[in-house]
Amino acid sequence: QVQLVESGGGLVQPGGSLRLSCLASGLTFSLFEMSWYRQAPGKERELVAGITRFGGTTNYADSVKGRFTISRDNAKNTVYLQMNILKPEDTAVYYCYAKHYVSSRDYWGQGTQVTVSS
Repeated sequence: QVQLVESGGGLVQPGGSLRLSCLASGLTFSLFEMSWYRQAPGKERELVAGITRFGGTTNYADSVKGRFTISRDNAKNTVYLQMNILKPEDTAVYYCYAKHYVSSRDYWGQGTQVTVSS
């Protein structure tokens, strides 16, 4: 059974930092490209950042470039999202997403809430 479990969300003041983690189980982690998405209230889910199987390529939404960094540790079956200089508009539920690099079989985590507020 595949599981993606996010952690690290919470309440932070504007300008602060958080690091999200997503621990994957039940799959061969290195066969999956990994991404973080987010969904704010009343808005569609959007891609925040993505990383290829061995971390060679990353991509970011324009709104987070220079502030967020995605990384992965295949030995720990974990993908991270380091979020710096957080803004109120970063408030959302953040989801971990895995997609197999050949079959495109995909999985979602349950999400973790990030709230940026003073």
